[in-house]
Amino acid sequence: MIARAVTICAGLACGGIGAQFPEFSQQYVQRLGGAVDALTEVVADFDASAAAEGLNREAALTQMIGSTFVERRRVDMERTFARHARLSADLAVLEGAGPFTRASMVLRMTDRDVSRAAWGAFQPAVPLNFAGAMFAGAGFLAGLIAAGAVLRLAAWLLRRTRRAH
Repeated sequence: MIARAVTICAGLACGGIGAQFPEFSQQYVQRLGGAVDALTEVVADFDASAAAEGLNREAALTQMIGSTFVERRRVDMERTFARHARLSADLAVLEGAGPFTRASMVLRMTDRDVSRAAWGAFQPAVPLNFAGAMFAGAGFLAGLIAAGAVLRLAAWLLRRTRRAH
């Protein structure tokens, strides 16, 4: 009886958490778009400065040597270019995707800064749409299965311990 109640509570908790995914993923995509826009400005500014000197991006980066500060700035810009490319690719894939497709692409939602910003603005709510209901149902089932497995494992360990004594 207690095991059944614990299993149902775990299922309800996981269902509530799962129901939040569609909205959180939407918030993530919105924040991702903002991050890409900001990085695009930085990249465009660097490329414009390089072009004004008759250089392409790679040539401009190659010339950034001489002092510790300039070399550190070159490394920063290389990291910015790589992040811009990665986030732009993620945005291109996620932007038009619905919540079910985004769930299959969750590895495209791993940028720490974007995740923190999305989580900071996220307000949990009870979604009253099909996607929310489906994710709630999937979370509920996952919670039932996980809680049932943990309880079965605990019962098995208790039986094994009692037999040993």
